[in-house]
Amino acid sequence: MVRKQYAPDCGLHAALTVIGGKWKSAMLCELHLRPARFGERRRRVPGISEKVLFEQLRELGADGIVSRTVFDVVPPKVEYALTQTGAVPTHAVSTLAEWGRNHATLATAERR
Repeated sequence: MVRKQYAPDCGLHAALTVIGGKWKSAMLCELHLRPARFGERRRRVPGISEKVLFEQLRELGADGIVSRTVFDVVPPKVEYALTQTGAVPTHAVSTLAEWGRNHATLATAERR
């Protein structure tokens, strides 16, 4: 796969590289609500496979957006949450989500 080169000062591209994709936005919306275990994450993001969920959580963890906490209990308990870094763009993401909802409503109305 050939990747296009973008201007290094394009902050939007850098942000979307970390949080873009089919599943990450849905996962981040859910994590914004509250920390949760893996199984709950899977139920709250319909259509995602366990493999993809695990890979996406691992990528978000590597980017410092999501933390993984392992509790020393039997059976093992692992919880995922937004890190401080992951929580910083909350206002920007909320604004973008509102724009997306409005745009989707307008686009639907225009198609009719």
